[in-house]
Amino acid sequence: MTNVNQVVDNIDFLACTSCGGERLTSAIECLQCLDCNASFRKIREVPRFVCDDDYAGSFGFQWNVHARTQLDSFTKLSISHDRLFKTTKWSRNLSGQSILEAGSGAGRFTEVLAATGANVISFDLSSAVDANFKNNGHKPNVLVIQASILDIPVRRQSMDKVICLGVIQHTPDPAQAFSCLANCVRPGGELVIDVYAARLRSLLSWKYVLRPLTKRMNKNQLYSFIEAAVPALLPVSEFLFRLFGRFGPRVLPIVHYPSLGLSPELARRWAVLDTFDMYSPAHDHPQTIAAVRSWFDAAGLTDVVVDYGPNGIVARGRRSSAESDARS
Repeated sequence: MTNVNQVVDNIDFLACTSCGGERLTSAIECLQCLDCNASFRKIREVPRFVCDDDYAGSFGFQWNVHARTQLDSFTKLSISHDRLFKTTKWSRNLSGQSILEAGSGAGRFTEVLAATGANVISFDLSSAVDANFKNNGHKPNVLVIQASILDIPVRRQSMDKVICLGVIQHTPDPAQAFSCLANCVRPGGELVIDVYAARLRSLLSWKYVLRPLTKRMNKNQLYSFIEAAVPALLPVSEFLFRLFGRFGPRVLPIVHYPSLGLSPELARRWAVLDTFDMYSPAHDHPQTIAAVRSWFDAAGLTDVVVDYGPNGIVARGRRSSAESDARS
C-alpha cells in the first residue's frame, strides 16, 4: 500500500506500451518514455495510449452525449455509490491506496472512487475519457488516460485495487482482458469485476434478438430511433411494472428502471442511454460463473468469490502476499 503521508504522482504507476519501460515523464503536450523515447500525446489534457476508439466508438458517442446522466452528483442519488460498494465490499476510506479503474465511461464510478481518498488511474478505450476528464480530471488524486484494456499502460503488479464494472463483456476477448487486469494487481491487492451472465432468460431477451441488426446501424441513426421510441414506451413500461413488478418491463425492447427513484426526465435519459448501450456495442459476450472462476484460477488469485449480482456476475479475488515474498 502507498504510504498515506506520501504525495503520489499517479504517472509514477504508468508504463510504456511500446517497450514496457517504467520511466515516463510528463510534458505539456505529451508523456514521453525515457527508455525508448516513445511519446503519447495529450489531447484535451488527456494522455492517449491509443490512436482511436477501435471497437468502442459507440461508447465514446454515448458517454459524451450523456456525460453527467449517471453521476450521483447530478442525480442527487447514491445509485453509483451503492452499486460500487455493494459489489466491491471496500471501505469508504481508501486514503493512500492506488486504484486502477478499467472502462471508466463518463466517470460515474470514478467520482465515487475519488471520494475515498485513493489515488485513482481511470482509463477507457473510447473518447468517453473526454467526458470523464471534464467530470473528474480536476481532482488532484485522479489521472484519466485513454488506453486499451488489452494493453494497459500500468506497471506490472503495482496497484492496490483494480476494478472493472460493466466492461469485460464488451471486449473482443474477455478472458484476455481479465488476464491483463490481473497483471496489474500487486501482491496483497484486490481485483473486482462484473460481467453479463450467460443465462437462458438473458439470452432470450430483446437485446440478443435485435443486436445482429442494431450493432451494424449507424450510431447516430440508432440513437435517434431510440430517443424517439423510449418516451412512447415508458408509460407502457410503468404500467407493466405496477402489474407484474420488475419482470413486467422486460417484455419491452427498452431498458427502464422504475424502482430507482429517478425523476421523470432522468428516467427518460437513463432509459435512452441504457437502451442505446444495450443495442449498439460491437461486442457483447456474456459469461458463465464457471468461466469467470477459471479466469481467477488461471491468474493465480486467491480468496475468490464469484456469484450472481445486480449486473450479471460479480467476482472478487486477491493476489497472495506470498508472491511478493517469493520475489524478494
